Amino acid sequence: MNNSTRRTIGSIDTIGSYAAIGDSFTEGVGDPGPGGIYVGWADRLAVLLADRRDEHDFRYANLAVRGRLLDQIVAEQVPRAKELAPDLVTFCAGGNDIIRPGSDPDDVAERFEAAVADLTRAVGQVMITTGFDTRGVPVLKHLRGKVATYSAHVRAIADRYDCPVLDLWSLKSVQDRRAWDDDRLHLSPEGHTRVALRAAQVLGIDVPADPDQPWPPQQPRGSAEVTRDNIQWAREYLVPWIGRRLRGESSGDHVEAKRPDLLPL
Repeated sequence: MNNSTRRTIGSIDTIGSYAAIGDSFTEGVGDPGPGGIYVGWADRLAVLLADRRDEHDFRYANLAVRGRLLDQIVAEQVPRAKELAPDLVTFCAGGNDIIRPGSDPDDVAERFEAAVADLTRAVGQVMITTGFDTRGVPVLKHLRGKVATYSAHVRAIADRYDCPVLDLWSLKSVQDRRAWDDDRLHLSPEGHTRVALRAAQVLGIDVPADPDQPWPPQQPRGSAEVTRDNIQWAREYLVPWIGRRLRGESSGDHVEAKRPDLLPL
């Protein structure tokens, strides 16, 4: 674990409320739950936090909505998080901006920092999140340089505002394809679980399993199988994604936050 992941909140036992803000990653897309509601790493982290307190003595809100750009998150979710004023906020944003053609990670980071400064004045503590190392993610590997630049900014922002960092770049286990959903853009349930465990470690919680535990051995795939999977992926996910971009649509259109209030777990 690197230095940034060792940064912890003063006392984990003082966290009695938590609000998560962000996009599809924090909403939990790729980790389906009952009733068509996604679970995801933030919900799983909330459970780990709640388990440290008396029953019904922990409150949790998840304001994240899939497809949201940074400015949308700042406009829609940051004010609500400030209003709720929880002990902990996790703030992961900018990924959808970075993957857009022509985006500038320096500009995105500058706007992100302004939001972090605003949040840290209003809530107990803000955990911020780097990007993943995308070298093994077929649809995102060409963006690795931009993600690395943005992640470096995030770490510097964390130093300036004394924020704990959920460093996903260093989480090697999520570079395995089994950590990713079939769409290759969102984590699988196991991927979300590993992120939740790493987030808990950052906060100083003893976790029940190592998030970087190696995956079980797997038979290598032949070229024909890889080609077939790539064709199926393009037909089922890439073409609809391109279509939405051309039409100016988002996967989050008409979607509302799944847990807009601080409610007991």
